Amino acid sequence: MSTLIDHAVAPDEARRGDRISTFLQRRGALVVLAAVLAVGGLTFDTFLTRENLGYLALQAAFPALVALGMTFVIITGGIDLSVGSVFALGGVLAAYASRWGLLPAFAVPLAVGAVIGAVHGVLITRFRLAPFIATLAGLLFARGLLLFLTDEGADTYLVPPGSAFLWWGQGRLLGLAVPTWIAVVLFAAGGLMLGRTGFGQRLFAIGGSESAATLMGLPVARTKVAVYVLSGVLASLAGTLAAAQAASGVTIVGVGAELDAIAAVVIGGTLLAGGSGSVLGTAAGVALLAVIQNLINHIPGLENSSIQTVVSGGFLVVVIVTQALLSRRRR
Repeated sequence: MSTLIDHAVAPDEARRGDRISTFLQRRGALVVLAAVLAVGGLTFDTFLTRENLGYLALQAAFPALVALGMTFVIITGGIDLSVGSVFALGGVLAAYASRWGLLPAFAVPLAVGAVIGAVHGVLITRFRLAPFIATLAGLLFARGLLLFLTDEGADTYLVPPGSAFLWWGQGRLLGLAVPTWIAVVLFAAGGLMLGRTGFGQRLFAIGGSESAATLMGLPVARTKVAVYVLSGVLASLAGTLAAAQAASGVTIVGVGAELDAIAAVVIGGTLLAGGSGSVLGTAAGVALLAVIQNLINHIPGLENSSIQTVVSGGFLVVVIVTQALLSRRRR
C-alpha cells in the first residue's frame, strides 16, 4: 500500500520541482533584484531616495533599449555584436544631423541603424553566415564609419543650444526623464509583441527549431531580417537619446555595450540557445546590473571602479551555470 502511495506522490513532487525550476529560470532575476534593493535600502540612506532612483532609471534607459533589441535576436537563436558600435554611431549621427532640426536628428541615425540591421539579416539568411561573424563585421564597419566621420575621434559634434532635440534627452515628465519613459513604453510594446502577436510566436518557434519552423511554412528568413533590423534601430535610438542627453555625440560611448546587453538578457532568463525568453526578464536583468553598479558607487573608494565589471561578469557566470543546471533538471 505504501509503495502505491509513493508512486503517486513522486510525479507530483517532480512536477512541483519542474515548476520551481522554470520559475527560477524565468523570474529569478526579479527575486534577486528585490533582495538587492532591500539590502541597498537598509545599508545606504541615500540609495532609495527619489533623486538616486531617478538617476538610476535614466542611466539604465540607454542600455535597456540595446538589451531589448538583443532579446529578440537571442530568442531566435542569434546574436548581435554590432549594437555597441551602432549605439555610438547613432549618437554621433544624431548630434550632427540635429543642426537641421528635430526630424533629421532622429531619422538619420535610425535609418542607418535599420540598414546595418538589414544587412546583417541578409548575410545570415541568404548567405548563411554565422550571426557571430556577420555582426562582428557590422561592429567593425560601424566603428570604422564612426571614426571616419569624426576624424579618428578628434571631432565632437555638438547639439545646437536651444534645439528641440535636447528635450528628448534632458526633459522630464511626471518626475522621470524622457528617455526613461521611452524605454518603459517600448518595453511594454515589446512584451505585447512577444506574447500577443504572431510575430512574437514566430520568434520562439525559430529559436526552438529553425528547421521545424521552416517545415511549418513560417517566413523564417523574413522574420530574422526583421529582428536584426529591430536590433539596429533600437541600438541607434539608444545612441540618439544619449546624444540628446549629453548634448553631443561622443565617440567613446558604446564600447562593450553589446556585452552588457547580452549579460542583461541572459541574467533575465533568456536562453542563449534561443527559443525561450521574456521582455520582463530582460528589464529585470538590466535593472539588476544597474542597481549593483549604483550600490558599488555608494561604497567609498569604489566609485567608477572596474570592480563593477568584475561583479557583472561574476553574475553572468552564476546565471549561465544555474540555467544549465535547471535545464538539466527539467530533462
